[in-house]
Amino acid sequence: MRTSTLSLLAALGLLGALTNCAATAEKEQSNHTAGASVATLAAPAAIPPAPATDSVTSPAVPLVDSTGAARSAPDARAGVLATEGAGARAPSAREASAERTREKKLTNAECRQMLATADAALKRSPKDPAALLQRAKAKSYLHEYPAAQLDYSAALRYQRNNPDAYYNRGVNHLMMKRYKAAAADFAGALRYRPDDKESFFGRGVAKMQMLQYKPAVADFTRAIQLDSAYADAWEYRGISYASFDKLPEARRDLERATDLNPNAAKSLRRYVGNDGKEPIKATPIRAPRPTAGRP
Repeated sequence: MRTSTLSLLAALGLLGALTNCAATAEKEQSNHTAGASVATLAAPAAIPPAPATDSVTSPAVPLVDSTGAARSAPDARAGVLATEGAGARAPSAREASAERTREKKLTNAECRQMLATADAALKRSPKDPAALLQRAKAKSYLHEYPAAQLDYSAALRYQRNNPDAYYNRGVNHLMMKRYKAAAADFAGALRYRPDDKESFFGRGVAKMQMLQYKPAVADFTRAIQLDSAYADAWEYRGISYASFDKLPEARRDLERATDLNPNAAKSLRRYVGNDGKEPIKATPIRAPRPTAGRP
């Protein structure tokens, strides 16, 4: 297996989560430039998240908290966590996953509104970890990764037990190709939320990028144990298996991933043959040994 090809594909499932605002921005810019005559044509998007999610655009830009309710604060639930400190309840893994799914659908305008709201909150309270986290996420979504990194670190300085800050800083590290730091941050997220399948997946992606395929398999396995329908984890575990010649296991995982998400068929074809129907490796045919001629 060629590691250069593998490295190119390894992080796309997770990293797509941070291309949402950029993808929507392309659509908005395309529609604005093209005019009304081509308003019904879809603009090309950036790297899509895996599994694919539909982009959501909205003419209005509501201020919403992590529960989806309209709020004036950058994130009401995160604000409670910041105010109450170490004793406060962090969102559960399921709640955090749902919030990430919602944030994948933010438009570019909503990301900028998120940034402006956090800026306003930080003018009132410069050490508010919830506002720092919201501003960091907004900057990440807008591809301002170095600036986001400063805010994530500040949020963790004022609240060291927030798994969401660790998780999002881990993703930001991935975007900056700082894979060792990313793995450490996903481990930090798991310290405070040990049943977070996406943190296991993220750490697995970081390990893949460092060519640590066997440890990556272990993380993807934990993600699958937490959610047996986690298509991305099946797919990337299959790719990891293929990288160290566990080809039957790779086929099994990639076929399962394809059942859950038809887009995984591309990986199935790439790593184990034509939709898994062809032999993984052809059995070598040895030429017959020459025999001595009879006199």
